[in-house]
Amino acid sequence: MNFRKDKPTASRAEVWFDDTTLSLQAISRQPAGMLAEIRKVVRMAARFREEFVQPRALEMDRRLQADYSYLPWEWVEEANRRGFFTLCLPKLFGGQGVCFPALSYFLEEIAVDCLGLANIIGAHYLGLGTLIVTWNLPLIAKVCEEIVAGEKSGKACLVSLAMTEPTSGSDTPEPDLLDKGEVACHAQKVEGGYRVNGAKIFISNGHFSTWHITVAFEDLKRPSESGVFLAVKTGTQGFQIGGKESKMGQLACPASELFFSDCFVPDAHVALSPDHTRGYSKTHRQIYQRLFDDLCSISRAGVCALCAGAARGAYEDVLKFVAATQNQGDYLINAEWVQCRLADLYQNAVIARLLQVETNYANGLYGVYKPLQSKAAYYAVKCLPGAFLRWGLRVMLKHEWLMKMIRKMLMEGFTPAHIQRTAGLAALAKFTGSDAAMKNCQMALEIMGKAGLRHAGGAEKRLRDAKLLQIYEGTNQINRLDLFRNLIGRGLPQVRFYEDAERRTSHHGK
Repeated sequence: MNFRKDKPTASRAEVWFDDTTLSLQAISRQPAGMLAEIRKVVRMAARFREEFVQPRALEMDRRLQADYSYLPWEWVEEANRRGFFTLCLPKLFGGQGVCFPALSYFLEEIAVDCLGLANIIGAHYLGLGTLIVTWNLPLIAKVCEEIVAGEKSGKACLVSLAMTEPTSGSDTPEPDLLDKGEVACHAQKVEGGYRVNGAKIFISNGHFSTWHITVAFEDLKRPSESGVFLAVKTGTQGFQIGGKESKMGQLACPASELFFSDCFVPDAHVALSPDHTRGYSKTHRQIYQRLFDDLCSISRAGVCALCAGAARGAYEDVLKFVAATQNQGDYLINAEWVQCRLADLYQNAVIARLLQVETNYANGLYGVYKPLQSKAAYYAVKCLPGAFLRWGLRVMLKHEWLMKMIRKMLMEGFTPAHIQRTAGLAALAKFTGSDAAMKNCQMALEIMGKAGLRHAGGAEKRLRDAKLLQIYEGTNQINRLDLFRNLIGRGLPQVRFYEDAERRTSHHGK
């Protein structure tokens, strides 16, 4: 595949330059107001971290270790009271309309002290983001309306993404792997909607969420060609929330089992199906791939932000420890070996932060954020009253033909090279950031010794929490393959992808 249609003979130096200078390209295009907006969000998160998270994080972790069945609803209620679940909801849908990249900085700040709480907020936006990238505006408006109403009433309305199954996980977003795997969540087309049967596991926020954006398949033998995205509401007949998965870290955010037994989902709650993409110039398989590339481009940037927070938290733990601890009559911080390790810790935290920033620049230039981050759109939305925007949305929703036209334009109107860039950079950010976070957490325990192993110090909790960062949103091995697929192997005709997975599947079949 050529990197540019207008420059099919672009040199490798040009391609490398364009892939690795997103911040430079964004300087003149990004609205200047975003900086002040993000600073304001960081101050808000820092205040929340100081007032609420720091005094409670370790005590909540102890409580959850003692009683694993406990659900920290008080944390959800506090986040809801402070408006965190509508913070980045577009004004068009009744939210506060803070720019999407601000969420990454917000999550990083909270993750410095508690990855579990940061993930409660982040997983809500993952579910909502999945719904948004289907571009089903009537359904998006319905769910967002309930989120806003939940904030006003004090009864939080969260959204989860239900994707992982007992026999399928990191392969679900990749059509090539998906067709070689063993998915089992079946969506049977029936009159007026779908009947769903199957199970989902490790669903972040499953116990807290009102809506569950569920990925199922019409044909289990051809899943990439028959993927269906459904909005299933808690309380729906045939839908049940099971137990909490046993985890080592991030205990505040439950990983839930979800069960579907002849669960009927009406057409109005079907976010995307093969029927919706019939007549498009792109196949349903291509739309499925594009949807998950878009989703992973933003979700993996968010995970990288969590990684930056964890890496920074470990660095701050060590800095505080060596500045206060003496050895042989002098403070540890004056030992050169300690100073070198502090430099390593600082390096890892900064690398994670910079990759998150660069990935969000890519999403703003070429990805999901682009429509709202043009200067004209950004300032128009900021200046126009929310009530006027919502009135305009209600008028648009009355015209089904208009909704279909807008959706078709958004679903089909993409440049493959741009999707490769955002998805590849997001994969790089995810595995580099999570590896950096783990290195920092391990170094913190090595330097702090017995003091680091004490629960009261926080370092051992941080290590338990950080390990999950290498696993969810695609294992780091899958993310390395995604980077190769999108940025390294492109344009090389002799390259094949996921061959080892196919051989393992064939061997297993024998």
